Amino acid sequence: MSKSPSLDISAVIAAPAGRVLNAFFDADALHVWWQVTHSVTTPRMLGPYAVEWAPTDFRDEVLGPLGGVFRGTVVEFHPGQGFSVADAFWLPPDGDPIGPMALEVSLRTEAAGGTRVRVTQTGFEEGLRWRRYYEVIGFGWGHSLKSLKSLLEK
Repeated sequence: MSKSPSLDISAVIAAPAGRVLNAFFDADALHVWWQVTHSVTTPRMLGPYAVEWAPTDFRDEVLGPLGGVFRGTVVEFHPGQGFSVADAFWLPPDGDPIGPMALEVSLRTEAAGGTRVRVTQTGFEEGLRWRRYYEVIGFGWGHSLKSLKSLLEK
């Protein structure tokens, strides 16, 4: 059996950790760097973490249109260090939800300055939709972290 897919991606952003962390909870920032249309994100233990994207015009051959809602519960929040979301699900515009998953964002100040942002996402059940989901979000997070870097380094 092949290894369970997951996401582990990072980027260094020339901004203080607190500012980077805030961008994951601020509705205006989420709209800019993650193209979120609506969000309810509360940076505290047991806070909701729900973000919504408009459905895409194109259909993925396995997942259908992308977009929809990613939602979970903040189970850890450490100012300037990161947060964790548990019991997370992606609710696509069409089709059954994918989950449960865990999302973790950790921040570390780099010796050369700036902040290393590391995003990990785990949770998997064997199946084509789950495997395709991780392929798609790997590409999506790469693009999104570049947008976050661009936003915060202005």
